Amino acid sequence: MMVSFKEVKENEAIAEYIRKADSSLIALGYTEHSFAHVGKVVSVTEYIMQTLGFDEKDIELAKIAAYMHDIGNLVNRVDHSQSGAIMAFRILDNMGMEAADIATVVTAIGNHDEGTGVPVNEMSAALILADKSDVRRSRVRNRDESTFDIHDRVNYSVTHSNLAISEDRGEILLELEIDSNYSSVMDYFEIFMKRMILCRKAAERLGMRFRLKINGQILL
Repeated sequence: MMVSFKEVKENEAIAEYIRKADSSLIALGYTEHSFAHVGKVVSVTEYIMQTLGFDEKDIELAKIAAYMHDIGNLVNRVDHSQSGAIMAFRILDNMGMEAADIATVVTAIGNHDEGTGVPVNEMSAALILADKSDVRRSRVRNRDESTFDIHDRVNYSVTHSNLAISEDRGEILLELEIDSNYSSVMDYFEIFMKRMILCRKAAERLGMRFRLKINGQILL
C-alpha cells in the first residue's frame, strides 16, 4: 500500500529516533540535525522535485526519504546513511509500504552522505542537494564563540543561504552570504569540498549544472 509522508511525519517512533539521533550528535559536538534540519531538507527536496516536474508519488517518497535521512546517527555517526537506510527499511516495511517504494526510499537515504554516497537516481540526487545546502548560523549549538572549531565557525558565519533552480532548469545555484569575521571562503572549502563535489554530481544526475555563489562571487 502507499504510505504517505503525513503518516511518516505523524509516526511517534520515527520522531523519537530523530530526537535520539540528534542527542547523540549533541554529545559529539555536531551541528543541529533535529526537526529544523529535516524540515528544511524535506522542503528543499520537495522544491527540487516539483520544479523538475516529477510526479506526486515520487515527490511523496522523496519527502519521506528526506524526513528519515539522518536517523542512522542513532546507531553511529560513522556510516549513518547505511544504518539509517536499514532502519528505514524495517520501519516502512512494518508500516506496509510496497517493496518498490521501500527500495526507492532506502536507496536515497543510503546514498545521501558525502563519505560513501553516490547520486544513483534522481531522488538521491535531490536529497543530496537539499541536505548539503543546509548551512546556516542557527544550526550551531555551541554558544561560546571562543571555543568554536572550524565547523562551528563556518556554519555560524553563514548569514544567508538559498538554493534555486534557474528558469530553464539548466542550473542549480547555492547562494551564501558569509560573515568574514567568523570564517573565510577558504575555510568553507576546507570542510565542504567533498560536499560540493557531491552536489555537482547530484546536479549532473538531474541534468543540471551546480553553481556556488559566495558573497556575490561565483566560485563554482
